[in-house]
Amino acid sequence: MATERFKIDIAQSQLDDLHHRLENTRWPHRPVGAGWEKGVQADFLEALIEYWRNDFDWRAQEAALNRFAHFHSEIAGYDIHFIHERGKGPSPIPLILTHGWPDSFTRYQKIIPYLTDPVSYGGDPDDSFDVIIPSIPGFGFSTSPYTPGPDNAKVAELWRALMTDRLEYENFCAAGGDIGSGVTRYLAAQYPEHLTAIHLTDVGIIRDLMAHKAPETLTEEEQAYRQSATRWLNQEGGYMSVQATKPSTLAYGLNDSPAGLAAWITEKYRSWSDCGGDLFSRFSREEILTNISLYWLTGSIGTSINMYYENAHYLPPLQKTDVPVGIACFPADILPPPRNWVEKSYNIRRWRQLSSGGHFAAMEEPELYSQEIRAFFRPFRNHNKAS
Repeated sequence: MATERFKIDIAQSQLDDLHHRLENTRWPHRPVGAGWEKGVQADFLEALIEYWRNDFDWRAQEAALNRFAHFHSEIAGYDIHFIHERGKGPSPIPLILTHGWPDSFTRYQKIIPYLTDPVSYGGDPDDSFDVIIPSIPGFGFSTSPYTPGPDNAKVAELWRALMTDRLEYENFCAAGGDIGSGVTRYLAAQYPEHLTAIHLTDVGIIRDLMAHKAPETLTEEEQAYRQSATRWLNQEGGYMSVQATKPSTLAYGLNDSPAGLAAWITEKYRSWSDCGGDLFSRFSREEILTNISLYWLTGSIGTSINMYYENAHYLPPLQKTDVPVGIACFPADILPPPRNWVEKSYNIRRWRQLSSGGHFAAMEEPELYSQEIRAFFRPFRNHNKAS
């Protein structure tokens, strides 16, 4: 299949089925006095489902998403969906942005105009980008005919082909967070000849540090990270353990109940963002429900969580690379890494501690995140032009 334009157009029968399921949600008994410490709070979820059923307008969100240039392309048997928005400056450079879980390509929806048209937001036209935002196979509108699905390294291979073979960018930049951070790091490690520089908002859980056998030799910062990571895995890592071991079992429930799907996803947005416990102080209901609806309407929650299994069981070791790296640490992100440990593995050129924002930085702080992206890649633009 050649690269073709794509328009989001969900069948009305799917929306009718969703409405029916929301209307007939089978609610569990409420634990007495239970708040968020046991998971999603009942009053919150009931109100959200009511809003989804009566007030959320998928067609309006579909129209907003369709204002971007969407495409599909077959690469190595995978049907890849991606947005490709051209920059408006004199010499935009290509930037591929990779999302994570439980989000989607909508993670970067807000920053597209900041990066493609910086002048309209008080920026320099020389800082413009061609922005490419693919959906990982198994997420949303990207499909995979294969079982098992891809791991981070395989997605990096597909992204290289998308950028160089389909879009004909010989050199390009990349950025991402969550799973997108892993994919971006594998891109740099596997294809350094094509990667100008990469930008990350996290480096995942640093397993080598967690397994370090002589903690007394660690710095104070490293010991603090080890303790906080252990605590986080014990208190918040249950989803990861299930998705990395028995994703198919979980998929049956989440793919059959929109209320269950909403609970599984919104709890992560609340826990991992800089919202202070009030989810809708950081995100609109439309943002959250558009993302959840994408999982529901494409039936992709099972294939998305399967990536945790593939990464846990088949992902090859990540090799070191000299590709320049920028790190932006947002204060409410899951586990801000210790800089000196990260510098052992990466060619760090910029390290910034930001004042606000969390795991979904491009959604929470689109202007701040865009400024960081522009600032980090600015010194590498001549390299991209020359190649």
